[in-house]
Amino acid sequence: MTADVEIRPTERIDDLERNGRRIIQDTTKFCFGMDAVLLSGFARVRRGERVIDLGCGTGIIPILLEAKTEGKHFTGLEIQPEMAGMAARSVALNRLQDKIDIIQGDIKEASRLFGLASFDVVTSNPPYMDGGAGLKNPDEPKAIARHEILCTLDDVAREAARLLKSGGRFYLVHRPRRLPELIVTMRAYGLEPKRMKMVHPFTGRDANLVLIEAVRGGRPLMKVEAPVIVFKEPGVYSDEIRDVYGY
Repeated sequence: MTADVEIRPTERIDDLERNGRRIIQDTTKFCFGMDAVLLSGFARVRRGERVIDLGCGTGIIPILLEAKTEGKHFTGLEIQPEMAGMAARSVALNRLQDKIDIIQGDIKEASRLFGLASFDVVTSNPPYMDGGAGLKNPDEPKAIARHEILCTLDDVAREAARLLKSGGRFYLVHRPRRLPELIVTMRAYGLEPKRMKMVHPFTGRDANLVLIEAVRGGRPLMKVEAPVIVFKEPGVYSDEIRDVYGY
């Protein structure tokens, strides 16, 4: 037990290097990756805004955004009961129950759960793989996090659009190979891409992640920002990555 919060035998507590924030993770299930941290650095949350993260997993994005921004309130929506419970325990570990809510529920029902136009910002680090074909165990937390088993890109975009106020912002991290589909799907729901940033492991290597900001009801004009280079040499993070992580 830590600060009256249960820590289970397969779990560990990681320091997030931001305002003393910590997070509980279970390596037998699913741990957050760099993509979630990059999304928390890319998203812009203004003073007093309400934010929801669709498919929050361990709760990493709401916890980091609470530490990095002046948003009023943060919500994490997670369908897997064990993951939602662990995220809620991380919120309690940081004594942030008044700033962050973790709700166990289905992304496909998000607008029904929270109401239309109820948030200023929506973030999501959704499953990247389209479909669950060939999976040995599609019920495993890692499979659910990586494959579109319980929700699709269309589900995420549709619910983000419904949850956002007019002019609200949607922040997404995904794979560049699905970029045409990402843009077409977001625009189909009135989410206009406004900013985009590619993430490359090294200079001269192909991008392996893309970060996108879309605005509900925005006009067609998108800025492609300078790319993120993760490593300046093998094993050595770039200055931008060190800043995002708070090193």
